[in-house]
Amino acid sequence: MNTKFINDNFLLENKFAEELYHTYAKNQPIIDYHNHLSPQFIAEDKIFNNITNVWINGDHYKWRAMRTLGINEQFITGNGSDKDKFMNWAKTVPYTMRNPLYHWTHLELARYFGITELLNEKSAEKIYEETSAKINSPEYSTQNLLRKVNAEFVCTTEDPIDTLEFHQQIAKSSYEVKVGTAFRPDKAILIGNDGYNAYIDTLGEKAGVTINSYADLCTALRNRIDYFDKNGCKLCDHGLDQVYFENYTESEVNAIFKKKRENKDLTNEEALKFQSAILFFLFETYHEFGWVQQLHLGALRNNNARMHRILGPDTGWDSIGDYPQAQKLSGFLNALDSKDKLSKTIIYNLNPADNEVMATMIGNFNDGSVRGKVQFGSGWWFLDQKDGMTKQLNALSNMGLISCFIGMLTDSRSFLSFPRHEYFRRILCNLLGDEIKRGELPNDMEWIGKMVSDISYNNAKAYFKF
Repeated sequence: MNTKFINDNFLLENKFAEELYHTYAKNQPIIDYHNHLSPQFIAEDKIFNNITNVWINGDHYKWRAMRTLGINEQFITGNGSDKDKFMNWAKTVPYTMRNPLYHWTHLELARYFGITELLNEKSAEKIYEETSAKINSPEYSTQNLLRKVNAEFVCTTEDPIDTLEFHQQIAKSSYEVKVGTAFRPDKAILIGNDGYNAYIDTLGEKAGVTINSYADLCTALRNRIDYFDKNGCKLCDHGLDQVYFENYTESEVNAIFKKKRENKDLTNEEALKFQSAILFFLFETYHEFGWVQQLHLGALRNNNARMHRILGPDTGWDSIGDYPQAQKLSGFLNALDSKDKLSKTIIYNLNPADNEVMATMIGNFNDGSVRGKVQFGSGWWFLDQKDGMTKQLNALSNMGLISCFIGMLTDSRSFLSFPRHEYFRRILCNLLGDEIKRGELPNDMEWIGKMVSDISYNNAKAYFKF
């Protein structure tokens, strides 16, 4: 009997699930079409000094857990030594049971390092030395880490002001894993943010446009879309609380932008009108370039003002928001569709209360022109765990066609996060295997296996035309 926690049949509860996973899912290549990996690290084939550098630094999932356990910030994001940070993470791991961090941690140790021992205070010293010795070698460079998981394509996420020099460097190299980028212009949209005018000045410099008017801003963004497109970009991404879709006139938007450029305060209504206008302009332009567009909706960000001042954004102070989504999203997609300018669209939802809203919304705009044209994206951020992914899969199955689903992505900053694809595939196969066992699905392994292979890999490959 296999007594290892991470074993061949981890999360697979019956023979049907086992066959689906091992025959149809396990060996499929990975298309990771949204993440926040560093293209510089890939281009330079970076080798990390130790396990902390690649595994703990930058991982706000781990940071939140450590803070909850009462660990001092010195050993999380502070000036504690790399080894001390690892030891404190190891101390935390046993307390993360039933949090996905417990599964991810042990999957990553097993898949990258061949370590199946549980991580805790007793094993920490040994595991730190073993993993750090391996990670600080050419075999564990960033490019080889992607090779280890059978990655075929990874898509990072860049701001419009990015030069894309590292993507260019990768494209000219002989590296066989394809590395793309997604255009993320949220800083140009969110006009109420601090530092907005300074950002617009930088955007203008990069785009070769002096931005004095709203029309100038649109020209600058279009120039950068064209630049990204010429560098192989075929996706955009937006991380918004909700879709903006207010009524506005051109003169109103011009006046609002001028007011902002004069460093005057805007009302909430003015900000929403401007954000609605620029978002619609961008999505019309994406359609012109034939891009796939992504909407990550529902995060309530930077809740802890004190810690945000100290550590900045993306350091673990965000949560699920409860924004109204359906009406504005419907109006926005309908306005694009009415002009025949709705591109392939992936909508990710962070509030599980809205799963059925999103699962039914996509059906409104799947017009038969493209297989799975509008997608309900995989569970992300707080929902990329067993319960969250299962709920997303169930909502999509019940109200759409899971067979057309384009599957999982990491949305991660860590080069060790790719076993999340395995995690997703095991959950998918167990869900289907359980229903075969109960007689809710036929014992047609060839057809259901094909569906598993499609969701794991084939659908994404066809959707993005990689």
